[in-house]
Amino acid sequence: MWRVLRSSVTLPPVPPVVEVLRRYPDAGEPLACEPIGKGLLNHGYRVSTTRGSYFLKHHLDKHHLDDASGDHATIVRQHRATQQLHSLGVPVAPPLSDTEGDTVTVIDGQRYALHRWVDGLHRDGAQLTTAQSRRLGALLGAVHMGLEQVMETDPPPPVRGQSPDPADTFTLIDELLTAARHMGPRDAFDELAVHRLVERRALLEQHAHRRPPMPEGSARGWVHGDFHPLNLLYRGADPVAIVDWDRLGVQPRAEEAVRAAAIFFVRPDGELALEKVRAYARAYRRSAGAGAAELAAAVHRVWWERLNDFWILRWRYRLHDRRADPQFPAVSALAVWWTREYEAVGEAFTG
Repeated sequence: MWRVLRSSVTLPPVPPVVEVLRRYPDAGEPLACEPIGKGLLNHGYRVSTTRGSYFLKHHLDKHHLDDASGDHATIVRQHRATQQLHSLGVPVAPPLSDTEGDTVTVIDGQRYALHRWVDGLHRDGAQLTTAQSRRLGALLGAVHMGLEQVMETDPPPPVRGQSPDPADTFTLIDELLTAARHMGPRDAFDELAVHRLVERRALLEQHAHRRPPMPEGSARGWVHGDFHPLNLLYRGADPVAIVDWDRLGVQPRAEEAVRAAAIFFVRPDGELALEKVRAYARAYRRSAGAGAAELAAAVHRVWWERLNDFWILRWRYRLHDRRADPQFPAVSALAVWWTREYEAVGEAFTG
C-alpha cells in the first residue's frame, strides 16, 4: 500500500502517482510520495517505488489558458534539450520516456514528468574553494556551448529587451514604501525595507544617467535561465546535476554568467567574494569563448538590473509571500556595495 508523506498543510496537492507510473512500468509500484517544498512555477515530489526513487514534476499551466499547447511544446523542448545535453556529458537529470516514447504525461489536463532521483546537496559560493569556483564557471560555459550545439539554429526572439527605466523604478519604490510603512505591526524586516528603499532611490537619482543601452552587441544564445545554488546538486566536490530548466530561453549569455556569480558568491553583508568571482569568470570566458568586453557590458547591465530590482519586496508586499525574505539583507546590500565597488567588480569579471 503506497502512502503520502506530508509535513505541512501548505504543501501542494497529491498528484496521481498511480496513474503516472502506469505509463512507466519499469519504474515499479509506488510506495510513498513526499512533496518537495512549494514552488512558484511547478510542484515537485519524491516518489519511492519498489524499484527505487524518482522525482515527479508537475508542470503547472503558468498562463491559465484553455489551450495550453504552447506550454506543452515548451516543456517538450526543455526535455529534449536536457536529453541532448546529457548525451554530451553535461550533468543533468533528463526526464524518462514512457511506453509511448513521450516525456510529458498528461492526466486530466495536467502535465507531469518523471525523472530519476539524484542524490546530492546544494552548495553556495561560501562552500566552494577557488578551484571549485573555477570549475563552476567552466560548467556554465559548457552549458552555453552545449545549448548552442543542440538547440534549433533559428531560435525564438529573446524575451528581454530594454533595461529597467528608472522612472518606473521610482514609481515602484513609492508604492513599496507606502506598503512597508503601513504594515501593522511593522517588524525589523519592514524597517530595513524602508531604509533600503530610501537609500536605493538616492542611488538611482545619482546614477540615472548610466542606464545601459540595448545589448545589440551581446552574444545572445540559449541559456539555462535560472542558474543558482538551488538548481545545482553536488555530490562531494563534484556537480552531478543541473536541475529546473523551466526558464530555458534566449538571452545575452554573459549576463547569465554575471547574474549567477552575483548569487553564488554574495556574502551575508552584501559583498562579493571577488577572488572566487575572478576564478569563476576566467574559466567561464575560456569555456564559452567570451571576451572581456562582452563580460564588461554584461556586468554593467546586471549591476543596473540589481539597482532597479525589488523582487523580494514585491513578493512580500504584493503577493504576501515571505519565502524569499531571508535573502533580502544580502541582496539589498549587494546593490549598494556593488555601486561603491563598481570598478573592482568589473575587474574581477574581466581581468
